[in-house]
Amino acid sequence: MNLSTGAVLRAKLGERRGLLVPGAANALAARIIEDLGFEAVYLTGAGVTNSFWGLPDLGFVSLTEIAQHTATIREAVNIPIVVDADTGFGNALNVRHCVRILERAGADAIQIEDQTMPKKCGHFVNKSVIPVEEMIGKIKAAVDSRGNGDFLIIARTDAVAVEGFEPAIERVERYIEAGADVTFVEAPERADELRKIPQRLSVPQVINVVVGGKTPVFSQDDLAKMGFGLVLYANVALQGAIAGMQAALKQLKTTGRMDESSAMIASFAERQRLVKKTLFDELEGKYAGGK
Repeated sequence: MNLSTGAVLRAKLGERRGLLVPGAANALAARIIEDLGFEAVYLTGAGVTNSFWGLPDLGFVSLTEIAQHTATIREAVNIPIVVDADTGFGNALNVRHCVRILERAGADAIQIEDQTMPKKCGHFVNKSVIPVEEMIGKIKAAVDSRGNGDFLIIARTDAVAVEGFEPAIERVERYIEAGADVTFVEAPERADELRKIPQRLSVPQVINVVVGGKTPVFSQDDLAKMGFGLVLYANVALQGAIAGMQAALKQLKTTGRMDESSAMIASFAERQRLVKKTLFDELEGKYAGGK
């Protein structure tokens, strides 16, 4: 029997081998991630906000927009999808609605965090967090509202920057008791504290590696040895795309021309391969003339 993508993701995180998961801000990025052999993809709220609106990650994206991006990525790939659901877009009742919408849109897991609304990127300053009991209510609502038992609830705390490391661990222990399947201590700044996270907590852990962010960078192998279940690079693809666009467009502006001999751009054929143009050519032939 073929396992659902949710069951596959649950099993992979249970191995605690540092599953390497890049983030995607759109369906094409997700398709490239799958094409390169990654085993899961993360829909990044920061990436959607940056690329869709051209704004910083300060809580501007809505549930409707995240659901639309989830659905387009689900159509584009066959690997598990983890969705950044920010704070759940409100209170426990909003979280209930959020889980139902995103599960139906094709998510296999959602991440909800304990920041106050409007939230901020986990590696920004001046964050604040809601009371523990309020977050516990959100987690319980998320667990109760999922339709599939393999749909994972990932509970994130941003309390390290607000209350300190030990209070953040205590929060996450409470979140696990409330039913979180996976937890995520965001933005630890010290290597010794980073190592303690998977040792102290009973469920699989997410580590978010933000290039240029607050958390020390270790290799996937090192993080797997520490016991992390998921190694998240939420916006490497986006940062790479920005650098690539800047380089290609600077060359175009400087030279006034661009052709496929440039190493800065993908070929026309490669672009069509990634969007499966051949498949649609075959379908067009199949259905032409009512044959």
